[in-house]
Amino acid sequence: MRKFNIRKVLDGLTAGSSSASQQQQQQQHPPGNREPEIQETLQSEHFQLCKTVRHGFPYQPSALAFDPVQKILAVGTQTGALRLFGRPGVECYCQHDSGAAVIQLQFLINEGALVSALADDTLHLWNLRQKRPAILHSLKFCRERVTFCHLPFQSKWLYVGTERGNIHIVNVESFTLSGYVIMWNKAIELSSKSHPGPVVHISDNPMDEGKLLIGFESGTVVLWDLKSKKADYRYTYDEAIHSVAWHHEGKQFICSHSDGTLTIWNVRSPAKPVQTITPHGKQLKDGKKPEPCKPILKVEFKTTRSGEPFIILSGGLSYDTVGRRPCLTVMHGKSTAVLEMDYSIVDFLTLCETPYPNDFQEPYAVVVLLEKDLVLIDLAQNGYPIFENPYPLSIHESPVTCCEYFADCPVDLIPALYSVGARQKRQGYSKKEWPINGGNWGLGAQSYSEIIITGHADGSIKFWDASAITLQVLYKLKTSKVFEKSRNKDEKPNTDIVDEDPYAIQIISWCPESRMLCIAGVSAHVIIYRFSKQEVITEVIPMLEVRLLYEISDVETPEGEQAPPLPTPVGSANPQPIPPQSHPSTSSSSSDGLRDNVPCLKVKSSPLKQSPGYQTELVIQLVWVGGEPPQQITSLAVNSSYGLVVFGNCNGIAMVDYLQKAVLLNLGTIELYGSNDPYRREPRSPRKSRQPSGAGLCDISEGAVVPEDRCKSPTSGSSSPHNSDDEQKMNNFIEKVKIKSRKFSKMVASDIAKMSRKLSLPTDLKPDLDIKDNSFSRSRSSSVTSIDKESREAISALHFCETFTRKTDSAPSPCLWVGTTLGTVLVIALNLPPGGEQRLLQPVIVSPSGTILRLKGAILRMAFLDSTGCLVPPAHEPWKEHNVPEEKDEKEKVKKRRPVSVSPSSSQEISENQYAVICSEKQAKVISLPTQNCAYKQNITETSFVLRGDIVSLSNSICLACFCANGHIMTFSLPSLRPLLDVYYLPLTNMRIARTFCFTNNGQALYLVSPTEIQRLTYSQETCENLQEMLGELFTPVETPEAPNRGFFKGLFGGGAQSLDREELFGESSSGKASRSLAQHIPGPGGIEGVKGAASGVVGELARARLALDERGQKLSDLEERTAAMLSSADSFSKHAHEMMLKYKDKKWYQF
Repeated sequence: MRKFNIRKVLDGLTAGSSSASQQQQQQQHPPGNREPEIQETLQSEHFQLCKTVRHGFPYQPSALAFDPVQKILAVGTQTGALRLFGRPGVECYCQHDSGAAVIQLQFLINEGALVSALADDTLHLWNLRQKRPAILHSLKFCRERVTFCHLPFQSKWLYVGTERGNIHIVNVESFTLSGYVIMWNKAIELSSKSHPGPVVHISDNPMDEGKLLIGFESGTVVLWDLKSKKADYRYTYDEAIHSVAWHHEGKQFICSHSDGTLTIWNVRSPAKPVQTITPHGKQLKDGKKPEPCKPILKVEFKTTRSGEPFIILSGGLSYDTVGRRPCLTVMHGKSTAVLEMDYSIVDFLTLCETPYPNDFQEPYAVVVLLEKDLVLIDLAQNGYPIFENPYPLSIHESPVTCCEYFADCPVDLIPALYSVGARQKRQGYSKKEWPINGGNWGLGAQSYSEIIITGHADGSIKFWDASAITLQVLYKLKTSKVFEKSRNKDEKPNTDIVDEDPYAIQIISWCPESRMLCIAGVSAHVIIYRFSKQEVITEVIPMLEVRLLYEISDVETPEGEQAPPLPTPVGSANPQPIPPQSHPSTSSSSSDGLRDNVPCLKVKSSPLKQSPGYQTELVIQLVWVGGEPPQQITSLAVNSSYGLVVFGNCNGIAMVDYLQKAVLLNLGTIELYGSNDPYRREPRSPRKSRQPSGAGLCDISEGAVVPEDRCKSPTSGSSSPHNSDDEQKMNNFIEKVKIKSRKFSKMVASDIAKMSRKLSLPTDLKPDLDIKDNSFSRSRSSSVTSIDKESREAISALHFCETFTRKTDSAPSPCLWVGTTLGTVLVIALNLPPGGEQRLLQPVIVSPSGTILRLKGAILRMAFLDSTGCLVPPAHEPWKEHNVPEEKDEKEKVKKRRPVSVSPSSSQEISENQYAVICSEKQAKVISLPTQNCAYKQNITETSFVLRGDIVSLSNSICLACFCANGHIMTFSLPSLRPLLDVYYLPLTNMRIARTFCFTNNGQALYLVSPTEIQRLTYSQETCENLQEMLGELFTPVETPEAPNRGFFKGLFGGGAQSLDREELFGESSSGKASRSLAQHIPGPGGIEGVKGAASGVVGELARARLALDERGQKLSDLEERTAAMLSSADSFSKHAHEMMLKYKDKKWYQF
């Protein structure tokens, strides 16, 4: 019986029943196999889950606002999200609980607050004076739909227009309604017989705050006098209005209409517009009206001291411009510039030097919010160039198809990637600094570097610097450059494997230390890249074609073309840029005219110029077999120290020596087992031999090898065939039977396989798959892609390591661990030649070792620990420049290309013993090596399945982190697999999350929360505590610019009303109270937090005092309302009693 540590037992008890069952399993081991005690330092208190930051472009944006003093930009979305941007590196994400679309945003300029109006008719006041903004107040309109809001600069009264055409006024401080209401029927002419439509615009006259301009959708505009409560002027036009804008002097305004016209009006001349412009209309002769155009959705009218005003508008193109991209039009004097955009325009704002509407505006830039981009145009420079966007908003430039996250990378990596990426920058940007530069960076800086790699649908790969909760693109690699782009009609069937995006990235395997990069693409292609700082021209792109198939070639074919049933592991010293020798082929189409031995993509034959950065080392492609396209790759691994890359799919596994450019291994999954196959695979009737469910499978050889007498495996140095002659004949006979019986199942299976290729892979490219489309029951393991179920055991995990391959081994040796979707782990021994010259001349010998381990569910991840419980990283070579002159290279090679070894610290003790950590979709096991006893076991989930499992380092220790399809995030200690954290985080609602979720070291994790955004989170308690320090500040104390000098005469004749008048007009004393049924006030959760987050000292004290007054006022008003209700009830009772008395006053008692 193994020794127990009492503290661990107590830990286990507190962790719950799953841990108890685990300890029972620990006690089941025979007394002889005693595991050495490893002190584990990680405890539950080291873990806490919280979201950190969200990067990327706000998904489905719907509203835009800018604070011209604080220099902060706000974007609202259709899902109720709010994104705030300050200087590069200062970003913030908030979410409205209701999830309703944001229809409008209004900053309280330089106040550190923002009002949001939502499609569910609620208004919210956000406090931005804290690092995580929160809602202070909300107001829900019960009887009317909100359509437009306007908050004048330095005013506390917010005008709210509704669908019914009325305007209500909200006190922003208390978030209560004023009794002052502008009713639509008072605003329009009494003679008008129709409703004017919803309010689409409200603004006050820049020179007279007492005059309010109201735009109704039908085309009516009203100038309302707030004091006299009547309309001064009414302006009517027979086209619907989309927007209105004032000239800063308050004597003119401009309207944009649904027929593509702009009308300019003099305030005092309501009869007709001074000018009508159709910016994109063809001017017809004979003075006829120009042809109607598309609606002008928004117009802005901005003045400059020294020149003509700017009129900036979106929309308004003529109807005959079919296929033309959306445009922003800038009219300045007599020049009109039409700026084409890549996506449709959601909104735009002109950034001006002054926040005062009654001063010359001096516009300097236009910020344009597009459906999938944010563009900033420099108005001060000729040609209106755009600013280079410093925010990481291009994550979705092409849809993200996979993601990897690396924390604690080598320190020289980010500078190296940045230096090669800097050369890729586009030219022609504005020379000026990015103008949105509010806020301050956080103080806390992490000491380690983080890199995120995203793979995209167009075959591009982006490297991002993700250190200290920021994100910045470092370098972009286009993997499609090695393929011919021109696809003629006769070539097109090649890409049948996918309908579109044939270059899409599915799997990324990267070794940060050696900088070797390997990718697998959707067209069953693998590309290996080396990093170089030198530019090279590759005359011929090295390539290999691999014929990886499950079905053995048809028996009727000539002997020369028939592949052996169990191909011997091939160790070839010669580079093979043709289909490998193990499956020779004489033609590109088989006897019945089916496509055969053809890859899906065509590699370029012309020389390829490769810029500094990642350069193609080798392209490997799977080929068509007998009219069947190759199956997509499901797993991939590269090892720089061994010079090997290995990949697998649902047909089998292939290993390639990328130094010698030779195929070393090409086996069907079944052939990997040799004579040790634990499954009865009888393809005669595919339905009959259905596999037992997961529970049954895992009972076979629990955690140990198959009995020795069944292991007739060659030694690692041998490459002899596995079977005797009799067995060979028997196998040939079985193959004939298999082939005949598979004729029928193949037809059915091919249809299902094509369908499943679109569903089953974790790298599914559809950006938004609803859960209903592919219900995540475990019957759709990625192995089950046809009725012929056992033929679809896919390779799901691959791990190169230096460990014990067999029970009898006395020392570790290089090997490859292979995990399959049926829960099997197989070990392949690698016999590597010595380093230096010999490595390039002698073959690498590869042979299955006979070791088989079993788990329940598909294998996801494997790792190895040394006898002290420390992680043993896979062997790797340090990076060195390989594009250097030959002589120097030779000296370096002998020095650096040493025989494979692991990190020096662990190599001394490596002969003691090791632990293999294996995580599957259902459970995790820690297996002691070389004995292969199951030391620890943990059933992670019974009802769901694990989507992602990673072995990560945290607080100088390591743990296993898992994300389940039921939304739980869990961590387990290593090696004992004690549960440390189990938090319900989010359910799997679409394939995107499954495809992109990943954990990394130091308690970091991320996933793609929408097609355009990355959500980062932490499961480390220390990071959660330090997060507040690391976050940037949005609000910084800035003095409001001085108001413009009005001049004596302007002050005398055009004196504007002061805000004091508003107080008199809208306050309770003069306008009374609003009807309580009109809107409901909801105090926000951010009240107290807002005060905590506010600046300390006097400001904090003031805020607290104001909050206390607010709360006191709230209580007093509640009390007052209750008193009023009691008074009115008493009053009505006395009236009723009086009426009764009058009714019965003159009646005698007998008349009752």
